[in-house]
Amino acid sequence: MFGALGRVASRRPWFIIAGWVVFAGLVISLAPTLEATTDQSEFLPSDYESIQAAELQAEAFPDTNSTVGAIVVFDRADGSPLSAEDLGTANQVMSQVGADLGQALDRVQPIDPSNPDVLVTPSQNQQIGFSIIGLAEGATGYAPEEFESVTDLRADLGAALDGTDLEAGVTGALAQGYDSQEASGNALAIVGAATILLIVVLLALIFRSVIITLMPIVIVGVVSSIATGLIAWANDVFDLKASSDVEVILLVVLYGIGTDYILFFLFRYRERLREGEDTRSAVAHALERAGEAIASAGGAVIVAFMALILSSLGIFRSIGPALAIAVAVTLLAALTLVPAVVTLLGKALFWPSKKYLVEPTGARFAAIGAALGRHPGRFAIASGGVLTILAVIAFSFSPTFDLGDSGLPDDVESVVATDKFTENVSAGASDPGYIMLTSEAQISRDDAAAFAEQVAGARGVASAQPAQASADGTTWQITFLLDENPSSDAAIKDVEGPVRDAAAAAAPSGTQAFVGGTTSIFVDFQQAMSRDYSVVFPVAALVIMVILALLLRSLVAPIYLMVSVGLGFAATLGMTTLVFQHIGGADGLIFLLPIYIYLFVVALGTDYNILMVARLREESREGKSPHDAAALAVRHAGPTIAAAGVILAGTFASLMLGGNSLLVSMGFALSFGILVAAFVMSMFFTPAITALLGHKAWWPGSGDEKRADEPELADA
Repeated sequence: MFGALGRVASRRPWFIIAGWVVFAGLVISLAPTLEATTDQSEFLPSDYESIQAAELQAEAFPDTNSTVGAIVVFDRADGSPLSAEDLGTANQVMSQVGADLGQALDRVQPIDPSNPDVLVTPSQNQQIGFSIIGLAEGATGYAPEEFESVTDLRADLGAALDGTDLEAGVTGALAQGYDSQEASGNALAIVGAATILLIVVLLALIFRSVIITLMPIVIVGVVSSIATGLIAWANDVFDLKASSDVEVILLVVLYGIGTDYILFFLFRYRERLREGEDTRSAVAHALERAGEAIASAGGAVIVAFMALILSSLGIFRSIGPALAIAVAVTLLAALTLVPAVVTLLGKALFWPSKKYLVEPTGARFAAIGAALGRHPGRFAIASGGVLTILAVIAFSFSPTFDLGDSGLPDDVESVVATDKFTENVSAGASDPGYIMLTSEAQISRDDAAAFAEQVAGARGVASAQPAQASADGTTWQITFLLDENPSSDAAIKDVEGPVRDAAAAAAPSGTQAFVGGTTSIFVDFQQAMSRDYSVVFPVAALVIMVILALLLRSLVAPIYLMVSVGLGFAATLGMTTLVFQHIGGADGLIFLLPIYIYLFVVALGTDYNILMVARLREESREGKSPHDAAALAVRHAGPTIAAAGVILAGTFASLMLGGNSLLVSMGFALSFGILVAAFVMSMFFTPAITALLGHKAWWPGSGDEKRADEPELADA
């Protein structure tokens, strides 16, 4: 199959390239724009309590929106307490800017409804003053088209305070959504520039070729445009929600995997040229030999990502198919577009280098392979031992569900303003929670007040009071403030246990109570993730094992290959825990991290294992003993895996420039995991175990024996 595909690509390159150009043009011109959301509630299914509360709120109060849209925090530039004159200036400013708040923000809420002219509340210590602005009717607080209200408000405040001693910062749901979008855009630009620069530099060092350094940039650029359009279509058709980080992750995955697959092909192609073949024959032969490994590796990555559709969280149900689509387009390009372009370029591909036909004199990988072939047991114990030690540290991993702290850099305006507000006023007041008390019959104000009083006594609750009743009196909204920051782990624990328990116990007979708000959403996120870990991990591992069994015609090899990548996952989580928790002093790591590590390290680590084992099987079919086959596999496949691993690890490391703790920890974890996969798992552990097992590794088949119908091929 891959031999035939290689012959088509080498004989009809213009047809393949023209087909890709037309395909790209159609997708780019017709596909919708890929839009992201920062509203975490959109990622949860409707059977969770926080979502049921939100739906009840929308049904009972369709014409009101009690959500805080923005909080304006005033303080003095010199840090001294606010004077009466300062508060008067702040109040005048809020009266001025409150006249035109844009489409997403409602009126500035007065301190006392009976005195609507007083709009700024001082903190008890007089360090800050603040004003609360609600969301306008129909506004969500997360839609990109609403963010103009934030920029306008900030600009108006800056102009109004010019020449005074006061400073103002805007936070709240809308401001945080805007800052998150801006941070993601900045991260995309920074990560994109760093990724491209890294790929160019590393490819220049490896091949000494101008064209090869540019090839991944151009090809992956085309693939990225196509993949983004297809993902946007899929999101529209299947009503999927894209997280604000999806474009950054897509960029890294496309350039990392795309460059890897191009390298897999180019190293084989260069080998064939060194054997004296002409360009077309070398292209066909390279794809015949590398195509199966590339396709199997890509298939493993695709099914691992597609396993995320089993997640109960929309964030993973969306990003899983998105990444799978991106990898599928990349894989198709690697098997068709890359060989066609290489055929057209011919020997000019390596310009200006003139040494591409010269076998490297360096014996590093040959020496490593020879040592492994002589002592596979030592390599297996050493590499497995290192991974096991790091894996033990993974048990101390502590998850945090504080997405607010993880999603934004510390110096953005909404974070700075929130810190000032929570430090000087009340942590819980920055994002009040609510409880929907509902029944088929009317609920009296006295019952609602008694319910609120009991909830107020729960651990972690600063206050609770009835806010409003529905028109028919069957539903009351009870607003409560927490002692802790609503996005903090402490607040999440309080809502998960005491608050929800108190609400359920205090609900009068015949009524139901549903706890809603940001903190309640995070509680449900935690429950959903626990469920997903027990479903997505095993399914992804099982499907990858099936692919490995089909590729290798063996039931034994897939087992130790998955043990290898499993150790790699645990070792990666252990090292990340060691660096950020034990050394860095972090209270915990974002709860999303393990599933990202698992999917990327398992899926992409399997790529390198497949490449190594496929080469080892090839050497065995040439009549080599298990030990000699392992030695030659490391010698020939080692440079490819090393180069691909360094490039992919480098692209993931560029995520650390994204500016928030999620991307920093994810960038470190994934880059370390890829290095482990390339230089420990596939370079040492996998070939060593295969050499030790010998022919048994291929049971019940005979994957290491030369097939009678296999043509004679020169040693590669």
